[in-house]
Amino acid sequence: MSITLILVGLAGAIAGAFASFAWIRKGMSKNLSFLEIEAKAKAKAIEAEASRMLQDTKILIKEKELEQEKEFQQRVLRLQDTERRLNEQQKNVQVQQEKVNTLYNRIAQKEKKLAKLEEQKKELIDEHLHKIESLSSWTVDEAKGYLLEIAKEKAQQDVASLVRKYEQLAKEEGQKKANYILSQAVTRYAGEFSGERLINFVHLPSDEHKGRIIGKEGRNIKTLETLLGVDIVIDETPEVILVSSFNIYRRAIATRVIELLIEDGRIHPARIEDVHQRVQDEFEEKILDEGRNILIDFGIYPMHDELMKLIGRLRYRASYGQNALAHTLEVARLASVIAAEMGGDEKLAMRAGLLHDIGKALTQDYGGSHVDIGVELCRRYQEHPTVINAILAHHGHAQPDSVESAAVCAADTLSAARPGARREVLESFAKRVKELEDIALSKEYVENAYALNAGREVRVIVNAMKITDDQAVLLSSEIAQEIEARLQYPAEIKVNVIRETRAISYAK
Repeated sequence: MSITLILVGLAGAIAGAFASFAWIRKGMSKNLSFLEIEAKAKAKAIEAEASRMLQDTKILIKEKELEQEKEFQQRVLRLQDTERRLNEQQKNVQVQQEKVNTLYNRIAQKEKKLAKLEEQKKELIDEHLHKIESLSSWTVDEAKGYLLEIAKEKAQQDVASLVRKYEQLAKEEGQKKANYILSQAVTRYAGEFSGERLINFVHLPSDEHKGRIIGKEGRNIKTLETLLGVDIVIDETPEVILVSSFNIYRRAIATRVIELLIEDGRIHPARIEDVHQRVQDEFEEKILDEGRNILIDFGIYPMHDELMKLIGRLRYRASYGQNALAHTLEVARLASVIAAEMGGDEKLAMRAGLLHDIGKALTQDYGGSHVDIGVELCRRYQEHPTVINAILAHHGHAQPDSVESAAVCAADTLSAARPGARREVLESFAKRVKELEDIALSKEYVENAYALNAGREVRVIVNAMKITDDQAVLLSSEIAQEIEARLQYPAEIKVNVIRETRAISYAK
């Protein structure tokens, strides 16, 4: 029984195993079929993608071929055009060569005609000479001399006529020519001096800005020059314009105004006026702040605002190449030290030193002596009497009445005379004065010549018996022209020719 049960169990197990195997095989068959179908689908997709990519590649190749064909055609056209231009140029060269050959042939023919005419002229001259010789029994040499004499007389008459003609023309044009020569002589000395001291350069982003600065019909540049009080020079120098003026302050304002206008880009008369007013206000504030800072640094604050402003404005003033503000600060410091060493009030001496040249801040605007202007300003704003005395004394208009005034005078001399302070040193000054006198003394009928007023005037004494008043005028002009041609000097030199007649008698 047990064996039977075992056999039945084994049979059932074997049957189950066979059934499981059959089921697994069936499932694997289905999976393999699905994988086969999926692989075939992917293969078809890959084949389709490859076919599409092949088609795209063919299209790209075709487009590239078309582009190359088009580029080739363009190059062929350019080569044909170049060949055509070369052919035209060659034809033009041939035409020009033909013209040159024609002209050369004409010149050669004319030369032949001239040579033939020259031979005919010689034959005619010889024929006339032989006729004259046969008629007058002269030799050929005598006839030639006679003809030459006649030609000489005629030439002299023609020359005399021309001389009279050109003398008349010279009289008519004399004044114009004289003015031209004088103007050239006057400007001859000014090149280096003006270029160094009277010009600011304004750099432009491009040359197009020159036209914008000039404006329509010169409207902008006229407004700038009228409003700013400077000369604006626009020449062929690339990307640069020149601002010219003897007044450093106006020149600085003009330079800043033009720079702001260029940065802004809007350049027209209304905008120019607006920018000028703004820059002028900025400069006024700037020089006031600079004057106030100087007083604070020196420990002598306060002072009237107008005087502080003028101290700051001295930065835009120069004398013989020395900056007026730098000179003023030197004088103030030196005067303070000198006064302290001599037992004076160093603060008062420093204040007097700061204000001793204050009038120079206004001389370019109002003219006159900077001493007189400085005294008037300090009296108006109630400065200390010692300050006023120092202003008068440093140029010899009064005697120093205190240690502080004397210290300012000494400091002014030291600051101006120290090596390198000013451009004109004693040696060059003495040489220029000596050359002034030598130029005047080299002229005829000059008895004495004296250089006065620190070389700004030369006084010439002439012999009244040998020179007239008109000749004295010409002599002064001649001396001035020679000074302009030979010497370099700042400002101007007055040439004063004196012709004096004296009658002397004695009562006995």
